[in-house]
Amino acid sequence: MSKIAMEKAGEIIASKTDYVGGGMEGFVVLNLIDEEGYPSGSAITISKAQGIEWVSMLTSMNSNKVRRIGKNSKAGLVFASPEYNISLVGTIEIITDPTIRKDHWQDVMTENHGSYDSPDYCMLLFKTNRYNIYLANEGLEVQGRLSQIS
Repeated sequence: MSKIAMEKAGEIIASKTDYVGGGMEGFVVLNLIDEEGYPSGSAITISKAQGIEWVSMLTSMNSNKVRRIGKNSKAGLVFASPEYNISLVGTIEIITDPTIRKDHWQDVMTENHGSYDSPDYCMLLFKTNRYNIYLANEGLEVQGRLSQIS
């Protein structure tokens, strides 16, 4: 059951990477620890994903997100709708390598970030440690750690 739920969750996440603007379809809620030690969530555009193992996002180097990640790399992602709730917990890192940034760039991001080679733009790479997946249509809820999957 866990493997099926993980595959379906991966498909849902992959569908969010085709964001072309408008609505919340291409967003995830990124939860980070703020400067006072509290969890803080914000919506952010998804760039690419590999199942539930990792998700990349793009943001400004001057954002609160980057400052918070620099102090605490623990993070969570939440994908939600009436049909599902996918909650991932793990770590996140800031990627500034120009080749990797170009590979994760989407044209819709030009409005906020200018270009993939802008010094103000970076990629955030989230790596999942544990997950909780609820799929309403299947009546299925599973949780676990990626390290325990064979």
